[in-house]
Amino acid sequence: MRAGRSSRGLAGVALALAAAGCALQRPPDAADLQRDALQNVALPAAWQSQGGTPQLVVDGWLASFDDPQLSELVAEALVYNADLRAAAAVVEQANGYLKVASAPLLPSVGVRGLWSGASSSDASGINGIFLHASLELDIWGRVRYGAAAAREQTAAAEADFAYARQSLAATVAKAWFLAIETGLQRGIANDLLRSAEELHRISSDRLRVGNGNEQSVAVASANVNSYRDTLRQIDYSHAQALRALELLLGRYPAAEVAVKPALDRVPPPPPVGLPSQLLERRPDVFAAERRVAAAFNRVGEARAAQLPRIALTGGGSSISSDVFVLKDRNNPVWGFGANLFAPLFQGGALRAQVEIRNAEQKQAVAAYASAGLRAFNEVEGALSAENALRDRAVILDASVRDNQRALELTQIQFRVGSVDLQAVEQRQLTLYSSRMARLRVQTEQLAQRVNLHLALGGSFVVPPAPAASASAAS
Repeated sequence: MRAGRSSRGLAGVALALAAAGCALQRPPDAADLQRDALQNVALPAAWQSQGGTPQLVVDGWLASFDDPQLSELVAEALVYNADLRAAAAVVEQANGYLKVASAPLLPSVGVRGLWSGASSSDASGINGIFLHASLELDIWGRVRYGAAAAREQTAAAEADFAYARQSLAATVAKAWFLAIETGLQRGIANDLLRSAEELHRISSDRLRVGNGNEQSVAVASANVNSYRDTLRQIDYSHAQALRALELLLGRYPAAEVAVKPALDRVPPPPPVGLPSQLLERRPDVFAAERRVAAAFNRVGEARAAQLPRIALTGGGSSISSDVFVLKDRNNPVWGFGANLFAPLFQGGALRAQVEIRNAEQKQAVAAYASAGLRAFNEVEGALSAENALRDRAVILDASVRDNQRALELTQIQFRVGSVDLQAVEQRQLTLYSSRMARLRVQTEQLAQRVNLHLALGGSFVVPPAPAASASAAS
C-alpha cells in the first residue's frame, strides 16, 4: 500500500514539474503542409478531364458493378490475402512501438528479493526485499515528442492498411475482369478457327471436283493450324489469369475459378468531387501527412535530447536476519531523491542527430508532395482514359458491324468464285482484330472505372450507419 502511494506521489510531482516545462510544438496542419509541399501546384476549380459529376465522392463502389460473385471474391481476398495480413501485422507493430515510446511517461518500478540462510554460501542469514521506482521529468518534452512521433507513425500505418484494403479490392476486380476477357477471347478465336476450317473444307471440295488448286488447299490448311496455335495461346493466357486471381484470394493456383460468360456493364459515371477535396480522402496521402508529423516530432525529440535530464527516484527496503541481531533502526526504510544527467560533449553526435531528423522531415514533406501529385495525376488519368475508351467503343462497335458485313459479302463472292481464298482470309483477320480490340476496350473501361474509384479515395464498402442514427430510425 505504501509503495502504491509513493509511486502515485512520484508521478504527481513529475507531472506538475513537466507541466511547468516547455510545451510541445504542434506539427503543421494539413493546409500549411499543402502550401509548403505543393508550392508550384495551382489547383483548378474542377477536374480538367471531363467525366463524372461534381458531387461529393461516395463509398460503396463495388456494389455499383452489381456482380455478387465479384463481391464474394473481394470478401475472400480480404480474409486470406497474405500481403494484406502482412500489412495488418505492421499496424500491430506500430501500436506496440507506441506503447514502448509512451512507457517512460509512467514511473518505472522494480523489486528485488534477497534470501541467504545459515547454510548459504555467504552465511549472513540476511533476508530482505528492495523496491525501487524512478521517473524522468520530461521537462523539455523529449519523451513526449517520441511518444507523439510513435502515435503519428501508428496513424500512418493504419492509413496504409486502409489503402492496402482498397488497392486489394481494386486489384481483385481488375483480375476478375481480365479472367472473363480471356475466356471471351477464346470464343472469338474459336469462331475464327471454325471459319478457317470451313474455308479449308470448301477448298478441298473444289479441288476434288476440279474447280480448285492444291495451293488454295495448302494455304487453308496452314491457316487452320495457325488459328489453332492462336487458340492454344489464349488458353494459356486464360489459365494464367485465373491463377493470378487465385493468388490474390490466397488459394492454390489451380486455374479453377469459374468465371462469368460476359463482362459486366460499365456503371453510370460516379461523383468525382473537386480537386481541392482529394487530399483529404486518399488514405495514402493521409499516411504521408502523418509521417510528416512524425518526422516533426522526431526533430523535437532530438533537440530535447541535447538538454539535461532530471529523474525522480524513490525506494524502500525491509531486511531481517535469522543469524544475528541487526542494529536497531526503522524497518522498513523509505527514501526519495533525484538525479541529473547533462550531456556536455559527445563529439557532435547530438547536434548531428538533429540535422539527421531535419533532413528526414524534409524527406517526409517531399514524399507528401509526391503522393499528392500522384493522386491528382491518377484521377486526371482515369477520367481521360474513360473519355478515350468511351469514344473508342463507339468507333469499334461500328468497325465490328462493318467488318462482319464485309466478310459475309466476301464469303458469298468466294463461294461463286469471283474472289480467291486470300480475300476471305484478309476479311476474317480484320474482323477478328476488330472484335478483339472491342473486347479489350470493354475490359479497359471496367478497369479504368475501378482505377477512378481508387484514385478518388472512395471506399469499396458502404460504412455502417451510426448506432444513434439506427436507433433513431427504428
